Amino acid sequence: MAIKAADVKKLRELTGAGMMDCKNALVEAEGNFDKAIEILRKKGQKIAAKRADRESTEGVAITKISDDNTYGVAIVLACETDFVAKNDSFKALAQEFVDVAFTTKTKEEFLAANIGGMTVAEKLIEQTGVIGEKIDITSFERIEAPYVGAYTHVGKIAAMVGLTADVDNAATLTKDLAMQAASMGATSLSYKDFDPAYVASETEARIAAIVKDNEELVRLGKTLKNVPQFVSRLQLTDEALANAEEAAKEQLKAEGKPEQIWDKILPGKMERFISDNTTLDQEQCLLDQKFIKDEKKTVAEYVSTFGDVEVKNFVRVTLG
Repeated sequence: MAIKAADVKKLRELTGAGMMDCKNALVEAEGNFDKAIEILRKKGQKIAAKRADRESTEGVAITKISDDNTYGVAIVLACETDFVAKNDSFKALAQEFVDVAFTTKTKEEFLAANIGGMTVAEKLIEQTGVIGEKIDITSFERIEAPYVGAYTHVGKIAAMVGLTADVDNAATLTKDLAMQAASMGATSLSYKDFDPAYVASETEARIAAIVKDNEELVRLGKTLKNVPQFVSRLQLTDEALANAEEAAKEQLKAEGKPEQIWDKILPGKMERFISDNTTLDQEQCLLDQKFIKDEKKTVAEYVSTFGDVEVKNFVRVTLG
């Protein structure tokens, strides 16, 4: 039967499929729209099955924050190639998905939610057939707080931060903190959240790695790396700090420094000791990192300049 161009256009608008795919589906369905849509879905299922083992490491990271800034969602719509990720229609699809995600609280609820008469999970399969690549929701995060803000880096990394209060300039604070989380890759809020067993394991592994590196540096005749005693403030007990200060005093004495000037030198040495022995915190804990806009401050110190407010929570999503 003859298929009208208007019908092909209508089916394309409904499904996002290509013109020829829509025309062929309508021909096969003898003009029946419901059957044509089902044909396109089955095509998507077949392609999805064939590409199930493919890696979806490109895509779009996107956030949406409520008008009152009390909650937000972040998702990653992943695909196989950068070419598809940069396509305007793919970006528009990501926006459609985040609008639906905004009304849900879990990834499972999101995937089961309605989008254009089908579930999100079904839409992903359908669009796999349309695009010809495996597409998937690889990240879904939602946070709630008295004030939530976000930052997205070139559509590849997105972060959201929640504050314990809606203070003056909360928008600036949350954007700066989300930018910090996005760029520095923190995975925990504070060293206080660490499991002691994890810290102990990391300490052993990191010290062993430095010792091994130093063996090679000795062979090359280069300056050796400092071997820390610890890797986190979780380990810096009052006793550990007292021992470090005593060791610093012994060093100053051995160097012949007059005792009356030790008070001017010790704070710097203790600051260096803490810095050298908290590398895990600086890498993984948002509040303990150096603030990217002013490395003389930690993130926690920067937050304190905004008054009576703390960071309640944060999330970070990224491709790959």
